[in-house]
Amino acid sequence: MSNLQGLHLIAGIAAAESSDTFSAKNPKTGETLEPVFHESTLGEIDRAMNAAADAFDEFRHTTPEQRAEFLEAIADETLALGDEFLERTEAETGHPRPRCEAERGRSMHQARLFAELCREGSWVDARIDTAKPDQQPMPAPDVRSVMLPVGPVVVFGASNFPIAISVLGSDTVSAFAAGCPVVVKAHPAHPGTCELAARAIFSAIEKCGLPKGIFSLVQGKSNEVGAALVSHPQTAAAAFTGSLGGGRALFDIANARPKPIPFYAEMGSVNPIFVLPGALEERAGEIGNGFVTSLTTGVGQFCTNPGLVFGLQSEKLDSFKKSAAAATSEWQPATMLHAGIHHAFETGVGNLKKMPELNLVAESADAPDPAKAEAACYLFEADAAGFRAHPELLDEVFGPVSTVVGCESPTDFEAFARQLDGSLTASIHGTEADLKEHAGLISILEEKIGRLIFNGYPVGLEVNHSIHHGGPYPATCHSHFTSIGTRCINRFVRPVCYQNWPDSALPDPLKNDNPLGIWRIIDGERTQAGSE
Repeated sequence: MSNLQGLHLIAGIAAAESSDTFSAKNPKTGETLEPVFHESTLGEIDRAMNAAADAFDEFRHTTPEQRAEFLEAIADETLALGDEFLERTEAETGHPRPRCEAERGRSMHQARLFAELCREGSWVDARIDTAKPDQQPMPAPDVRSVMLPVGPVVVFGASNFPIAISVLGSDTVSAFAAGCPVVVKAHPAHPGTCELAARAIFSAIEKCGLPKGIFSLVQGKSNEVGAALVSHPQTAAAAFTGSLGGGRALFDIANARPKPIPFYAEMGSVNPIFVLPGALEERAGEIGNGFVTSLTTGVGQFCTNPGLVFGLQSEKLDSFKKSAAAATSEWQPATMLHAGIHHAFETGVGNLKKMPELNLVAESADAPDPAKAEAACYLFEADAAGFRAHPELLDEVFGPVSTVVGCESPTDFEAFARQLDGSLTASIHGTEADLKEHAGLISILEEKIGRLIFNGYPVGLEVNHSIHHGGPYPATCHSHFTSIGTRCINRFVRPVCYQNWPDSALPDPLKNDNPLGIWRIIDGERTQAGSE
C-alpha cells in the first residue's frame, strides 16, 4: 500500500493540481483507505488528451510486432505487481482473493490474446479490387481499403470488474492493439487499484521504448471529469461500462459535441431466462438451483445477472421455484462493491416489495449487515397479469434479485419477449423439440439479444474471438459492437480507402507483395497471396 501516491499519471508524469480530494473506502469495514486522491482539473485533462494526440502518429505507425510485444509486456508487468495489487483490490472492492486473482488472470489473457491478434494481422480487413482497364462501359480503378486507428480513446473503468474491465481491461488493450493512445478515467471506488494498474502499463511503455503520451490515468469522483474527457476536442472515441444513467448522459455529451464522436456504452440488462416445457418437465429442480448460483455469483454484480425468469405456470414451475427458494434461503449475505451500489440495490428491492402483484418467495435466511454493505438474495414471483401490470420489471436491479413469471400459455413466451428491451443475454432451457416448438420465441430474441445461451446461464463468459458482449439499447449504445473479445477492436478503427495509389505509398497491409503475410480479400477471393 505504501507505494500509492494518490496522483494522476499523465504521460508518465505524476500530477495533482487540485486541493479537492476523495478517498476510497473498504466496503466491508467502512474504513477510509489511504492515500487521498485528487480530483482532475481541466488543465490536467487537457495535458493528458494533448499528450495522447501528440503521441498518436508515432504509435499508429508502430509495427504489429511492436504492439504485440507491448501488450505482452503489460501482461508481464501486471503479474509483477504481486500481492500489493491483489490486496488493494480486495480492500477497495470487497472481492475475495480468488476473485481478484481470477480477474488478474483474465486481464493478462486479454492482453496476450490481442498480442496474438496483432501478429496474425487479418483483423485489419484488407480488401483489394485490382484495376480493370478493359472493363466496359468504363474502366475500373484500383481500389483498396484497410482499417486504421481513429486516435485517442477515453476509457471509463467499470466498478464491478476493477481489473478486467478497468485500466487493464479489454477497452484499453484493444485500443492499444489498434494503435490508439488511451486516457483512462479511474473509477472512484477503486482508485488505488487503478493507480497500480497504470504503473504496470507505464513500466511496459518504458520497457518497449514507446512514447509516454500513449497512456494517461486521471482520477476523479465528480461527473465533470468524465464530461470534460468526452467533450475534449482531441478525444476520438470513448468506451464506458456502468449504469444506464451515467452511460446515457455521456452518450448525449458525445453526440452534442461540435464534432460528435462514437461513444460505446455497456449499460443496463435484465438477461431473461426462458424455461421451456420440455426442460421444466425433465429437470425443474436442477435448473432452479443453477439459476440461483448464477444469480448470486459475485453478489449478483454482473452485467449479465439474470433478472427475470419465464416459465409455464404448472406444478413443475412450482418445483423450479421450490428449488430456487431453497438455494436463495441458504445463500449467505455478502458485501457489495461500494455503498452507492448497495443503496441502489436496497432501493430497487424495496420498490419490488411495494408491488402488490409480486410475492416474495424467498430471501436469505440470515439478515444482511448494512454496516458491511451486505446484500441478501431475494426471489420474487408474479403471474402473467402481474407482469403486464408492471413494465418497470423490465428495468435492471443490479444485485442478487430476480422475479419468476408464471406464463398462462405458451403464447405468453412470445408476447413477453416482445416487451423486453435490448439485453446482453437471454438463456433458453429446453429440449431440441422445445426449440422447434418455440421457433417464434427464438426469432424474437434474436432481434433483442446479443448472446443466446442454450441450457446454460448468463453469468460468466469466455474471452475469445467469437464472443459478443453487447445488445440493443439499453444494453449498449451500439448493438453492432462488442466490448469483450477480439472483435471489440473494431470500435477504435475506421476504414480508409485508397484509389489508384502507387504500391510504395500504400500501408503495408495493402501492398502488392503482402509483406505482413495476412489474409486479404483480393477481387472477391480470400487469400494470403500477393496481388499483381
